[in-house]
Amino acid sequence: MGLDDKIGNSAENLGGKAKEAAGDVTGNEQLEAEGKGDQAKSKVKDAVEDVKDKASEAVNKLKGD
Repeated sequence: MGLDDKIGNSAENLGGKAKEAAGDVTGNEQLEAEGKGDQAKSKVKDAVEDVKDKASEAVNKLKGD
């Protein structure tokens, strides 16, 4: 995973946590749900990037790199 992807996913996760907390404090269930959704989306992106990294490593290993 590239550094830009890691930073972007971390920022999205932190933004989601902030939204969730703000929604919780204000009683805004929609904002809280959006925050949880943003966090879930960043976790999925991280998982996809991890799969890409593992696939790339496997290809390089087969090539002998």
